[in-house]
Amino acid sequence: MPRPILDESHIHPAIREKIATHEQAIVREVQAAVAKHAVVVVGMGMNPFPKKARKTLDAAGITYEYLEYGNYLNNWRQRNALKLWTGWPTLPMVFVKGVLIGGANDLAKLIQTGELKKLLA
Repeated sequence: MPRPILDESHIHPAIREKIATHEQAIVREVQAAVAKHAVVVVGMGMNPFPKKARKTLDAAGITYEYLEYGNYLNNWRQRNALKLWTGWPTLPMVFVKGVLIGGANDLAKLIQTGELKKLLA
């Protein structure tokens, strides 16, 4: 089931460019990393779950690229742009071969079931 996204025809033309360009530098940076690396973890400081995802990958011997954007006290607008782009509400955001697989707990499940190795093959 596709997630609902406001159709452009329901956005006034005067604000379309503002919406289209809002905090897009961070989105492009993450897109470039996802295109370049098999596994990408997007996180933030002070949040234990990005650290959990990285420890899980380290324990499994899987290399990854880590991108960190601020912490609870700053850079929330940038992180919000990533959340709007992906539809994923929390950090970390873990990408495998260009596919958002979820967060730290979702990653652990894929490793536990062996599905992550299949995705990386």
